[in-house]
Amino acid sequence: MTTKTDTPDDIAAAEKLERLNANLSKMDELSKRLVAAMGKKKSADPGLQAPGQEVYMQAAAAYMAEMMNNPSKILEQQVSYWGKSLKHYVEAQQPFVHGKIAAPEDKGPTDRRFKSELWDTHPYFNFIKQQYMYSSAAITDAMQNLEGLSDHEKGRVSFFAQQIVDMFAPTNFLATNPEALSKAVETDGASLVQGLENLVHDIEANEGDLLVSLADETAFKVGENIAATEGSVVFRNHMFELIQYKPTTEKVHATPIVIFPPWINKFYVMDLKPQNSLIKWVVDQGHTLFIVSWVNPDESYADVGIDTYVDDGYLTAFEQVKKITGQKQLNAVGYCIAGTTLSLVLALMKKRGDKTVKSATFFTMLSDFEDPGEMGVFLEDDFVDGIERQVADKGFLHSFFMSRTFSYLRANDLVYGPAIRSYMLGEAPPAFDLLYWNGDSTNLPGRFVVEYLRELCQGNKLAKGTMELSGETLSLADIELPICAVACETDHIAAWRGSYAGIKQFGSEDKTFIVSESGHVAGIINPPSKKKYGHYTNKDMTGTQDDWWAGATFNEGSWWPRWDAWLAEKSSKMVPAREPGSEQFPILGPAPGTYVKVKSNKG
Repeated sequence: MTTKTDTPDDIAAAEKLERLNANLSKMDELSKRLVAAMGKKKSADPGLQAPGQEVYMQAAAAYMAEMMNNPSKILEQQVSYWGKSLKHYVEAQQPFVHGKIAAPEDKGPTDRRFKSELWDTHPYFNFIKQQYMYSSAAITDAMQNLEGLSDHEKGRVSFFAQQIVDMFAPTNFLATNPEALSKAVETDGASLVQGLENLVHDIEANEGDLLVSLADETAFKVGENIAATEGSVVFRNHMFELIQYKPTTEKVHATPIVIFPPWINKFYVMDLKPQNSLIKWVVDQGHTLFIVSWVNPDESYADVGIDTYVDDGYLTAFEQVKKITGQKQLNAVGYCIAGTTLSLVLALMKKRGDKTVKSATFFTMLSDFEDPGEMGVFLEDDFVDGIERQVADKGFLHSFFMSRTFSYLRANDLVYGPAIRSYMLGEAPPAFDLLYWNGDSTNLPGRFVVEYLRELCQGNKLAKGTMELSGETLSLADIELPICAVACETDHIAAWRGSYAGIKQFGSEDKTFIVSESGHVAGIINPPSKKKYGHYTNKDMTGTQDDWWAGATFNEGSWWPRWDAWLAEKSSKMVPAREPGSEQFPILGPAPGTYVKVKSNKG
């Protein structure tokens, strides 16, 4: 309340206080919503939440053993850390001694988490940052230098230690984040109100669990501004919809292509927008293209296993494509987990003498899990046992758990960074199509996920030649048709070295192996027009991964044209373009179909 005698400054201060009180009131209301939302959280097996205690026991035992057997090494590490920490403390005091309020010179490594200039110029924030950097480096070095652990055990210990280090970064807490504090002051608390609103929204959307929204969900609509390449659904069963795309050329290669995307996510990562759509690009090169759009399973799919995906998925899709096009053969493509399963299918078809598939292409695919890369930390019994118990109870594995797992492989980019922007700065998630797709993931059937993890990942049965399916014993050596495999240099889900190890074991004489720059998605969705990422090639696959890499040639630009040239040789003559469907296969609806629009629910 103001009076006639109040000065403009008094009025401004009163208005500021009024806004602040109003925002505090809103925060109180949102806090009640937050508590209510968290109360809706459904039970989940503890094994899905964190690694088993044995990981920490192994680390503690190894550290204690080293302390007993090599105390000088431990002492040297500790003294080094103490020395750096104390030296920085003394340096931080020097400006105050001379009557200045300033931060000491920062000679440490750059870290994009600390982009605000206050981390470098403000004494308080600079001190916190540098002490955190010294501490995190000391912990990381201690874990990496532990003796008495296997490489795999050391990898798990280091990974989960890094998770803890990243979680306790000062950027993740309001009181030690200068950017968030400054914005809160500038907005009279409005940024915190909006941040709390964003937090409540995310928890409500995930039924009591927290998964940070990475993209503005209102900015995209599947079938309109993403997944909009023209085509038609020409077949549907309980496992998938088959989409045939409308040709854009007068003539097409006689041999059609069918792409099997991973059923952990939806197929439209290959069709986000015209400029980077792999689907549109393939059609524009003169190919008759089909793609499988998998169903998003619920508890009614509890008994769906690998054999169901093979019989009612792959083999059924092959038969429909042959009938629609009138061709006896086709070219198949498998992406990630769908590529792993495609390798099973090809081995099975070889045993049966089925020559339907003329050539096969694999995107970021592991078929040998001896070295699964970073994903290996989640493939031990502590996590897999938890998944098995969860699906036994629910009938399926909800997409939430897989999304969270993949996010923590890049926690600073996919968890903490987005959380800071959304919850502390009060910013709306960006309208980013790739991140929207990333959040639109799917569930996994109960029997399938257990079989996949136990038999293929942990048991590595396909690479060992002991995988049993439909009455046959399968191995990678059974695959003898022409193969093109594309791996990605910095892939954190399907490491290129593991991909190479599997492809090397194929019985094919015609094998092409390509390593694209970038990661699991960006390395694949890399259109020639962007001229962003190059790729590596080497025809010699007789040696180790290091041998292949040492002899590889770097090529500027996308691998897409190289693949198309390879594919064209396997695609026969040109024929008049085919319109989607046929008299026997009437169009069931426009692309992208109905299955792709089904959202996951926790049941």
